[in-house]
Amino acid sequence: MRGAFGATIEQALAALWRSAAATVPEWLPMRHVDFLPTVYEVSGRFQAERRGRHNIYLVLLDFEDRDRGPYGVYVGMSHYPPAQRFDQHKAGIRAAGSVLKRGLEVLTGPTLHLQRIARLEARRIEAQLAAALADAGLLVEGGH
Repeated sequence: MRGAFGATIEQALAALWRSAAATVPEWLPMRHVDFLPTVYEVSGRFQAERRGRHNIYLVLLDFEDRDRGPYGVYVGMSHYPPAQRFDQHKAGIRAAGSVLKRGLEVLTGPTLHLQRIARLEARRIEAQLAAALADAGLLVEGGH
């Protein structure tokens, strides 16, 4: 479907969810995101040397109302699993305003290799990943 119109892809994803929702992997995005290959490529450049309790996560943000939209990403770090941390953001628990207001879903796939890493490395990678994604032309929040 690479290169197909967004509406065609959205319809195909909706059909996929109707027929196979129970078998779709958790890391598959729920909507078409045209910059996802770039996110995978940029995220793949980062590696952690030491294991630990922290996770790097990305959240898809809705920027339909911005000139550079329709989507952006939030880069975060937490000792909670990414899906649980996203739920906390949406519930207002230590929430980043951008995720609380604009968060759509966790982009699990690009950062699967950056789970359970040491805190100091997670801090470094969070900031560097946010900068690298912004350099790649994405609208980025977080990454502090």
